[in-house]
Amino acid sequence: MTYYDDFGGHETFAKLVREFYRGVAEDEPLRALYPEQDLGPAQERLRMFFEQYWGGPTTYSEQRGHPRLRMRHMPYAVTPDMRDRWLLHMMNAVDTLGLSPENDDRLRDYLTRAAYSLVNAPGPDGTF
Repeated sequence: MTYYDDFGGHETFAKLVREFYRGVAEDEPLRALYPEQDLGPAQERLRMFFEQYWGGPTTYSEQRGHPRLRMRHMPYAVTPDMRDRWLLHMMNAVDTLGLSPENDDRLRDYLTRAAYSLVNAPGPDGTF
């Protein structure tokens, strides 16, 4: 059994990213980081990434190669404010999943560490 299965499989990850992008769509500064008019392709990529990361299908790598998260995010100014906005919407999305306390903690910990690792530009005060 993988975390993918333990979390609830495809439906859980589909709901997570659907709820996350619902928040992104209404967050003008964060939405501006997404170059595509339609958030659907970004939603699908994130879902595939999460599914693969947690032990599900390897569709992400089959279609896009190695995730290389830092490299893929370098073209965008990921400031502490953008990180915090991303985390706000992601944590709100996790709230909708009804995971066990252990899995909820596991997912939130991963998302927080990932968000902090992708900051690549200082905030207005010069801090990361």
